[in-house]
Amino acid sequence: MLQDSQFIRYQRQIALTQIGEIGQQRLSSSHVLVIGCGGLGSAASLYLVAAGVGKLVIVDDDTVDVSNMQRQVVYRQADVGRAKVQAMAEQLSELNGEVSVRAINKRLEATQLGMEIMLADLVLDCSDNLPTRHMINQLCFEKNTALISAAAIGWQGQFAVFDFARKDEQQQPDLSCYRCLVPFDELPNTTKCSDSGVIGPVVGTLGNYQALAAIQKLAIGQFKFPTGQLHLFDGLTLKWQTMAISKDAQCSVCNND
Repeated sequence: MLQDSQFIRYQRQIALTQIGEIGQQRLSSSHVLVIGCGGLGSAASLYLVAAGVGKLVIVDDDTVDVSNMQRQVVYRQADVGRAKVQAMAEQLSELNGEVSVRAINKRLEATQLGMEIMLADLVLDCSDNLPTRHMINQLCFEKNTALISAAAIGWQGQFAVFDFARKDEQQQPDLSCYRCLVPFDELPNTTKCSDSGVIGPVVGTLGNYQALAAIQKLAIGQFKFPTGQLHLFDGLTLKWQTMAISKDAQCSVCNND
């Protein structure tokens, strides 16, 4: 049962019929892995901790730079030069001391990353490079762990969820993965925020979508929207587009033939 202090803190969530006390208890016993502590990870982690997830593991090997402050809203001026995971962990603990936050201040190799993914209830891919995204996708598929992925550049953002946790249960031959969406190992014209620019609220919007999807899965027990779709956001027109991610018959990750 929830303690009185928890009921008071989370009463606005508990009041939702889809969540209630049972859903809040599920959140309080959940384990989330966030890979990347930039703009996406900042927004997503703040809302996950505010919602009362039980355990949050954050992974990044970078330090806070003054140029990050425009969009990575979890950090403060005094954090410049510090390890991102350490600065973020402190801010998250200040927001909600009931949540256990574990910081990993290094880039994880496949074996250790696979262990962290296996222990988590779901994974948020908030990374900023394609090789890392592909490794996360493959390991989540292998470990049957739900993956919530997002990216942003300029005025544009994209969001996709792959419910690998149910892939064996569903027995769906057309279940796609991130590599089906991006089959190549390197982008032909690699774009970075430092080169092309990015609007902070676009990054925040996509990070919030990741948190929203995670809370659904953890508190309700399922995603309340179709997974395996690509959602594209245009920050100039404020419009969303949605398209199905077709399974690639030649995919090296999810093709079981």
